[in-house]
Amino acid sequence: MTEPLTAREYRDLLSDALRDAAEADTRRPAAHTLFMPDSHRTALYVDNTVVQGGRGVGKTFWYRSLLDGDLRGFAADEYRIGRLRRLNVAPGHGMDLNSGRYPGQFILRSLIEAGTPPYEIWYTVLLTALGRPELLELTEWSDKVAWVRMNAGEAQRTIEQADQQAHDDNTVHLLLFDALEHLHGDREQADRLVAGILQLALQMRFGTRNIRFKVFIRPDMFDGAKHHFPDASKLSGNAARLEWSQTDLFGLLFHCLGNEEGEASERFRRLTGGWEDAGGRRYVPPMALRNEERAQTDLFEQIADPYMGANFRKGRPYTWLPNHLMDGREQVSPRSFLHALTTAADATRAERPAHDRALHHEAIRKGVQAASEIRVYEVSEDTPWVRLAIEPLSGCQVPIEEPRVIEIWKAEGLPAALHAESARYAQTDGPDHVRTGPRHPDDLPRLIEELIDLGVMRRRSDLRLDLPDVYRIAFRVGRRGGVPMSAG
Repeated sequence: MTEPLTAREYRDLLSDALRDAAEADTRRPAAHTLFMPDSHRTALYVDNTVVQGGRGVGKTFWYRSLLDGDLRGFAADEYRIGRLRRLNVAPGHGMDLNSGRYPGQFILRSLIEAGTPPYEIWYTVLLTALGRPELLELTEWSDKVAWVRMNAGEAQRTIEQADQQAHDDNTVHLLLFDALEHLHGDREQADRLVAGILQLALQMRFGTRNIRFKVFIRPDMFDGAKHHFPDASKLSGNAARLEWSQTDLFGLLFHCLGNEEGEASERFRRLTGGWEDAGGRRYVPPMALRNEERAQTDLFEQIADPYMGANFRKGRPYTWLPNHLMDGREQVSPRSFLHALTTAADATRAERPAHDRALHHEAIRKGVQAASEIRVYEVSEDTPWVRLAIEPLSGCQVPIEEPRVIEIWKAEGLPAALHAESARYAQTDGPDHVRTGPRHPDDLPRLIEELIDLGVMRRRSDLRLDLPDVYRIAFRVGRRGGVPMSAG
């Protein structure tokens, strides 16, 4: 008989298994970290060109997983998508420095300043991925683009021949795009570059049988590209979204606990039962722990306090935790979720080491506060103008009337600050400072709509504006009866 894990052992297992949760973009995916929510299956369909998702939901994780043949094999088996085994995959853009495959930020800027149309840039990237010899021999992207321009017929025939050969071989050439927020510091230019990718993707989608693009993109950037390439809406019909349900989040948690190295993780698998050894040190949780709320609740209440206070009126951690991490689109970043749990384990260990559960309910509250800080840091990295817009609301109470928000913004001189911020990022020479700004910095009602689209704000049925707790707490905006803005 397997000995149950003690509260301390669960606490240590949580800390060990989730310690890298906040580094998901820099940590390379591996077999044991590959968790596959059922809802992400459509994102891996080869013909689904656009995959939308906010920060921290798994875009880069899936981008890198698809570049790895072994991980594609796991996905092909678990999702039952045999076509994933018949791919020639290449990167079209990403966070990795890979100047042989695609131009980096500085090179893109120089190409744009020289008047190169974005479509030509990505057409050259595609031809390079298809192995056109002349392009592989050239070092500079300006020279590559010039060769394509001077040899338009040869370039088109390269695509036609590659498509025919792939059809004969029953394979697909798949070009992957990620980290599009790092394309250019100017929002207008970033939108144009994304539009060029989507224009070529659409052409390949309908003009070839076996050449496909997969574009991992934030929803606001997809919408922005449509202003420069209206036909991008034709890609909306088969677009996928990376979203995480409550059961997905807890399924990820249990996957992490069952795939950590060591004796505690092995005991956890034996105690819960039904795990499948998929090889490569990868264990697949049973369906109940992946998809069934009742089974997940029962297990989590062995790990955490059953209530968020003295009784059920304070809420149950299983639902309370994700509810307080939702953004305005009712989406939870798995990174925020796992970071909250890591903080809760550390806080319980430090303050209540003898507690009979691995996670004390007050420590879970601290976890939400910490996750809020991380979430605000992330959104400020991607869209620094969001901080400029929300910080003036510090000390206010939500819900709040829209005219009051606009009045505060005008008093703070927000439009001028947004213009100054945009200019600063557009002129910087630091690749880490490539960000996108608001499309309409002078139109404050439309700025509110952009914040709603990003999930930072939401409009209630009474038309007042609200901030989800995951942003409200770190920005020190109050709400009667809400989670405290500091640990106290």
